[in-house]
Amino acid sequence: MGDPLLSVVPDAGLGNSAYLLDLGDGRALAVDASRDLRSLRRSTEARGLHVAYAADTHLHADFLSGAVQLAATDGAQVLASRAGGREFPHRGLEEGEEVNLGGLTLRAIDTPGHTDEHLAFLLLDGSREIGVFSGGSLIAGSAARVDLVASERTEELARAQYRSLHRLAALDPATALWPTHGGGSFCSTAAAPVGATTTIGDELAANELLRAPDEDTFVRLLLGSLGSHPPYFHRLGEMNRRGPEVLADDPALEGIQPTVVADLVAAGAEIVDVRPVTSFAQAHPAGALSIPLRPAFASWLGWLAPDDRPLVVLREADQDAAEILWQALKIGYANIVGEIAGGIDAWQTAGLPTAAIDLLSPTDVSGVRVLDIRQEGEYAAGHLPGAAHLELGDVAEHAAAYADGPVVVMCGHGERAMSAASLLARAGAADVRVLDGGPDDVARALDLEMERGR
Repeated sequence: MGDPLLSVVPDAGLGNSAYLLDLGDGRALAVDASRDLRSLRRSTEARGLHVAYAADTHLHADFLSGAVQLAATDGAQVLASRAGGREFPHRGLEEGEEVNLGGLTLRAIDTPGHTDEHLAFLLLDGSREIGVFSGGSLIAGSAARVDLVASERTEELARAQYRSLHRLAALDPATALWPTHGGGSFCSTAAAPVGATTTIGDELAANELLRAPDEDTFVRLLLGSLGSHPPYFHRLGEMNRRGPEVLADDPALEGIQPTVVADLVAAGAEIVDVRPVTSFAQAHPAGALSIPLRPAFASWLGWLAPDDRPLVVLREADQDAAEILWQALKIGYANIVGEIAGGIDAWQTAGLPTAAIDLLSPTDVSGVRVLDIRQEGEYAAGHLPGAAHLELGDVAEHAAAYADGPVVVMCGHGERAMSAASLLARAGAADVRVLDGGPDDVARALDLEMERGR
């Protein structure tokens, strides 16, 4: 767990961790690396390593794998389940097969549940079990979701997950647990933060799912913890099976004149405004979708924006263009065609239509219609009395219900609420405002008691 040869490479936005293992001779093993290899590259460069092996525990649904890119740029051998049917060069592994890493050994353990072809990788030093890369099977405090393959197979896969978890639980209690999914990942139900690593013994003592008295109880607990997930999850597994396109160069944002952008929008393109909430509130291109740039940008881009139409970005001059593009590319969004040259000032100077959305302070939310767009679990944990609820991912589908009259949209801080407000506004809602803050702030300001449950 504290092995100095192992580096955890977290992706806080997606709630996942990749791993980089120094094999001691300038070579390294990368496990579940994403297509956005910037952090992993910094680790290899700092330690003078090149990636000789790139292992994937499963066909990821929440990000595109970086294994194909590592094979192309570093000559890495890709290690993955033979049952995955990947259409690119790799070493296909089955239950019990081992890979000699040169002093250390990697053993494949068949662990279906999260996906059908899921493998965990046990790292051995001789016969000593050092740690297990558990992917989306056993994770810190929980297990990954089992409803991504096909809805009609969810219970079947939950029962497979039960058996897989107990296979891993039979390892030496001192064995380190290195999961891919963690808290914040829509692939998991975990409360443990991203990057959290424990041991098999720790999980036996504290993991509620492992402590379930029988398989039926396990299934009930796991299925009861599943929340919603972005629609792009249904595309990426197949994209990973075929193999993501190798990128020859770092991506760059091309500037597009505002009038040309307006023509693109008229032909079906969308503007994604990644500026902070306060900037969008003050002025934005009419009809633009607000998704503020932050660690969770990729998840909400994949949830709210189309992947089959051109997207044009509007950003502040100090926002990192590379960060926008890499977050998009790691979830398979290659349809960002450029950015508005000159930003919002150039758009306004060109005389193109703009809109604004008022931000309200907590003291202003009194006697008004409130729409809370947080996730189901967040809402149930505590919301304002009388607040309606609709998850952000469902807002576009139900926007017509909020077209006739004032509504104040809220989330935890304001970013997701502004995304929801932008969806409502472009669907025709005439009076949409956004809370600058969260329900806790309103409860304190107005001396209200939060309601719990549905």
